[in-house]
Amino acid sequence: MSPTEECWSFNSTVAFFSSCKEDNEIESEISKIDVEVTIERFDLAFANAQPKELPKLKADFPFLFSEQINDSIWVDRMTDSLQQELASEVKATFSNFDQEQEAIESLFQHLKYYDKTFTVPRVITVTSDVDYRNKTIVTDTIVLISLDTYLGTEHHFYEGIQKFLTQNMKRSQMVSDLASNYSDHYIFQDSPKTLLDDMVYSGKQLYFKDKMIPFASDAEKIGYTEAQMDWAAANESEIWRYFIERELLFSTDNTLASRFIADAPFSKFYLELDSESPGRIGQYVGWQIVRAYMKNNDVTLMEMLQKNADEIFNNSKFKPRK
Repeated sequence: MSPTEECWSFNSTVAFFSSCKEDNEIESEISKIDVEVTIERFDLAFANAQPKELPKLKADFPFLFSEQINDSIWVDRMTDSLQQELASEVKATFSNFDQEQEAIESLFQHLKYYDKTFTVPRVITVTSDVDYRNKTIVTDTIVLISLDTYLGTEHHFYEGIQKFLTQNMKRSQMVSDLASNYSDHYIFQDSPKTLLDDMVYSGKQLYFKDKMIPFASDAEKIGYTEAQMDWAAANESEIWRYFIERELLFSTDNTLASRFIADAPFSKFYLELDSESPGRIGQYVGWQIVRAYMKNNDVTLMEMLQKNADEIFNNSKFKPRK
């Protein structure tokens, strides 16, 4: 459930409703920001091109063609049966891109609201031989979206890829992935030394999404299923107790990131509940810490993104839900 949804879900104090009213006023203001996004379908252009049209494609999209690769390789890709099947599947899935374009435009409106220097980049869709580690790439001037990594969790192209990865290889995760990429451009934090450092960095990323894509559900922001999200919320107190009792927050054990931060089928408590838990549970807890910090301190989003993990944790007044 997103913060915007929460405004209508709980009975609380006058201060709470005042905050919700302010959020709604901000969203109204953001919706009026003029942003024009043109989606350049390079994936379709390349799939439909004849070899003689390669020079024009290279002129229009020079950054997509390495000088180290001979033109004959690109021509071979145009006629390769596997590439043609890939292009066909992408075309069938993304024959209509209106919903994604609307979400991207909203993301850019929010970016422009919080960062007045933000300029709308070129947005280009490509295929990448299902490079699921680089589903989206963001620079100051260009956004690349690999559509073949968003064909749906059960797509036959994804056979052999672990399920905890394929569960987010669906079109609804596209704008969340873009927001993650953009968050890294704004977050400052010293090189992580402790589990808390990693948790707070992830919390900053996820809180950034709270502000930039408030229309997305919390599950979409973190890349959980709704059931995984429910499990994390229901077990928040027990997870926190585990971290505190074992003095993990300030530990420099470099295996903790792989147990609680990195993509994985489940988090590694080394308890019976492991198989029930979603991976990246440390990211979830870090998110709640950052949310608590923002609730209890008068700082802007951009100010928070520059603060170190200890300062955020010490001033968060974080208490896990019971």
